[in-house]
Amino acid sequence: MRMGIRAKLFLVLFLLIVASVAAVDVYISLVLERRLTESVSRDLRIRLELVRSQLERDNAAGGDAGAWKKAIDRLSEQAHARITVVQGDGTLIADSELPSGEASQPYWSTNPEVAQALQGAEGFSVREGEDGQKVSYVALPFRQGGQVIGAVRAAEPLAAVEDAVANVHRTLLSSLLMATIVAGAVSILAAERAAAVVRRLTESASRMAAGDLEVRTRAQGGDELAELGRALDLLAVNLSAAIGALRKERDLLGGIVSAMHEGLLVLDDAGRIAVTNPALREMLQLGSDAVGKYPREVIRHPDFASMLEQCKRSGEPAQVEIELVRLKPTCLLLHAVRIAETGGLLIVFVDVTEIRRLERVRTDFVANVSHELRTPITAIRGYAETLRAGALIDRDVAANMVEIIFRQSERLSRLVEDLLELSRLEAREFKLSPEPVELQDTAQRAADAVRPRAESKGIRLEIDVPADLRAVGDERAIEQVLLNLLDNAVKYMPGGGEVKIAARVRDGRCEIEVRDNGVGIEAKHLSRLFERFYRVDKGRSRDMGGTGLGLAIVKHLVAAMHGDVQVASTPGAGSTFTVILPLAARASRAIAARA
Repeated sequence: MRMGIRAKLFLVLFLLIVASVAAVDVYISLVLERRLTESVSRDLRIRLELVRSQLERDNAAGGDAGAWKKAIDRLSEQAHARITVVQGDGTLIADSELPSGEASQPYWSTNPEVAQALQGAEGFSVREGEDGQKVSYVALPFRQGGQVIGAVRAAEPLAAVEDAVANVHRTLLSSLLMATIVAGAVSILAAERAAAVVRRLTESASRMAAGDLEVRTRAQGGDELAELGRALDLLAVNLSAAIGALRKERDLLGGIVSAMHEGLLVLDDAGRIAVTNPALREMLQLGSDAVGKYPREVIRHPDFASMLEQCKRSGEPAQVEIELVRLKPTCLLLHAVRIAETGGLLIVFVDVTEIRRLERVRTDFVANVSHELRTPITAIRGYAETLRAGALIDRDVAANMVEIIFRQSERLSRLVEDLLELSRLEAREFKLSPEPVELQDTAQRAADAVRPRAESKGIRLEIDVPADLRAVGDERAIEQVLLNLLDNAVKYMPGGGEVKIAARVRDGRCEIEVRDNGVGIEAKHLSRLFERFYRVDKGRSRDMGGTGLGLAIVKHLVAAMHGDVQVASTPGAGSTFTVILPLAARASRAIAARA
């Protein structure tokens, strides 16, 4: 059963009062009774001295029992005490409360006070009488001619002493009752005041524990409870500041973790997943239920498990690169470090898929460039050495060799120019000027540039572009795109075919198509047509003087104009390249008006 502060305070005060009164009662009972008894005994001795002096002076009628009796009765009334005279052998001579001749046996000498008096000393004794009441006894030796011939004793009941002690007990009991009432009232008032303060402090502390650190006790005074209240206020201020700092640090850390492009995985000391960031969840297609699982449940790769075991065992950072096949192959570089404070692990996932792809592209690019440059350089060097070795003498042979050297140098020049242009496009150094472009004029200029080669092969060029159709883009870039597409179509088409440029509006955008009815392209090559140096028929392309960079340049130019390029082809039926560009506003209004 819980005891409130009021009950506790009352109980403490009550017990303190009871203990104090009990101690006083015991002390007074012992000391007062002893001192009152001593006082009665001293007074009784004085009266007994007077009685003995009177008896010695009168000599009690010469030993006549009747005379002794009369004398004793008279002196007893004067002394207000029981007087007894005993002979030296302990035989009773006379007693003021006994008839003459009664109890003459020598048993009186067994009383301690009488025995002491018969020995010549004063005797004192306190004991219960025959009625059970305490009696004070004083005995003095009775002398005749200097010799002890008996003893005279006086006895007085201690009823007055017992009454006085009883009165003191009653007074103390009344005091105890009054003190208890006062203690109860005082304890109620004091406890109520203290309880109110404690309740206020408890309520404030409970609100602080619940997270409300703005509450204050505002305690007044200089007692311990006021000091406790001020300590709670200071604690709330310090906790609020500390929690505010921790919250800012948490928000900052959470913002950093959430904004990281790298995946973040934290394991607790039991080896379970404790924290994942959005980048990791997106990288590995993890759900919110990943927290609490073991890492092997979400990433099944032997190198990953070995890295975790090594880092946990040695405590040293570990690193590994793994490849996962999910929706698409993903190459990940993993760094793991041990967290000393928690015993867990921190693993950072870096997606290096694009970096590895670019490394492969760079390697392939270097190899392709080296190969493409080696072919014309080798031809030029070979024929130049032949000429230098004496072939200049034969004019017909020399002229043929010079022509070959010229064609290879032209090829080398085109390759270098295409590489430089592609490099400028990728580095975004090629400055475009977006503006409305008349597509019919641009298509006509591009067709005029390739027309001589087309006519030499019997290829018919056809242009079907509305006169008022305009696209938003750079005029030179659009012409270059169409020129590259027409050049490829004419270059790889057998004689007698047809190449057509057509343009239309679809879904609010401008579509320009370059169609041919040539040999077409197999489906397996279509996804790689716009890669640098990729050729469907490598030997045939080189013989025709292609650099393998034309379609890559087309792709970059169209992307720089916020457009798109697509290809569709059927082997034996020809190919269609579609360039999609933003539609100019005036063309949009004109088309809407015609509709």
